[in-house]
Amino acid sequence: MIDIQRAGLLTTVQDLGRTRQREFGVASGGALDPLACAVANRLVGNAPNTATLEITMGTCVMRFTSATLVALTGADCHADLDGTPVWSWWRFPVAKGQTLTLRPSRFGMRTYLAVAGGIDVPETLGSRSTDLNGGFGGFEGRALHDGDRIAIGHPSATARKAEPLGVRPPLWLSDPLAHRVRVLPGPEYDDFTSVTHKSFWENPWQVTPNSNRMGYRLSGPEPLARKKNRMHDLLSHGVLPGVVQVPPSGQPIILLADAQTTGGYPKIGTVISADLWRLGQARLGSTLYFSECTAAEAREALREQLRYLEQIERALAWHDRGILSTPKVAAITRKRT
Repeated sequence: MIDIQRAGLLTTVQDLGRTRQREFGVASGGALDPLACAVANRLVGNAPNTATLEITMGTCVMRFTSATLVALTGADCHADLDGTPVWSWWRFPVAKGQTLTLRPSRFGMRTYLAVAGGIDVPETLGSRSTDLNGGFGGFEGRALHDGDRIAIGHPSATARKAEPLGVRPPLWLSDPLAHRVRVLPGPEYDDFTSVTHKSFWENPWQVTPNSNRMGYRLSGPEPLARKKNRMHDLLSHGVLPGVVQVPPSGQPIILLADAQTTGGYPKIGTVISADLWRLGQARLGSTLYFSECTAAEAREALREQLRYLEQIERALAWHDRGILSTPKVAAITRKRT
């Protein structure tokens, strides 16, 4: 079990979401930084879609009632285990009775804690993710509270013997590039004026406090305007995480994992799948920039992300088998000194 002594701002159980339920009006849900979630699971020997804890802005304290192997990825929350610092993007053993403390991060928004064997909660509609709006999934369909006790799975024999080891993140969250996301022009892109197109691509967009897991409401220097002959209403249509909608205010909304399945606002663009993790790490009040992308570039970006995950999996397998390091392994793993 994990005893949640301090749950923090928003800590929920999340995996990679419900992939086959949108036709029934059920949100995809899942980790807002799916890349960090998948890496955390790989570090402790879990399948990529195993349930983890998504911890928003740190300030979380938990005690483990049994020995296990854990990993932290995503935002670095300056964690310590019984006072001894532990790194983000690392796996490390936890002994029975030890306490893990996470603090607010300087960069990034969400940290992922994976435990060997996974977070043991019931599967609902094909996922263990928490749907906060629907009130189902995860742990009782809600965010964790102080005093909750969370069951965890049993670590494998390999996980019990694993030594501390880290991997390189895809991009340090302090890097300005972490705030630039690639966007495909949307179906209604041509409904907007040329001035709006220029504004959309060149201006900074601030993530407003009126944002949540459903979507980021952005604020820019000027509203995004449609052409006068394209001001007609749209029928409600299917939408996905990453879609950039423009409501009558002209200030865009980026839909996230918990967003509704249909909408009627014009879609000026869609953030590519490979960059959804960057949105998950964008803090309230931070600034985003959009870069125009082609479908071919979006596919290559996704392939590059998959190669990164495959490199990690291969490097960890080589390391755990005791095979000597190669330049490829050294390039992806990090040993603490």
